[in-house]
Amino acid sequence: MMIAAPWPAGGQAAPDRNDSFQPEPARARELVTMVRQDCGSCHGLSLSGGLGPALLPKDLADKPFDSLVATVMQGRPGSAMPGWSRFMNEDEAQWIVRELVKGFPELPIAER
Repeated sequence: MMIAAPWPAGGQAAPDRNDSFQPEPARARELVTMVRQDCGSCHGLSLSGGLGPALLPKDLADKPFDSLVATVMQGRPGSAMPGWSRFMNEDEAQWIVRELVKGFPELPIAER
């Protein structure tokens, strides 16, 4: 999951943020697993970088929130970064970005 700064399709601002969204506990575990395993395959299992850039709070601090969400949802054309909109909705992508910016949760022990 390479995080950069593309604008959503058509150059328009991203949809309204839903800062209060919290996925159900089972879905949150699925999203954490997805980021740690699927995104981690390019961004490093500790999210400190690899084929893709690091996704740690210090690395994301200067990136616009809406651009990060757009990258998660739409990917980066011309790069190895795919869009993940097939696997999550906009609220879930916003939740993932909020979690990345503050420090992403570890995998539950049973899933390591």
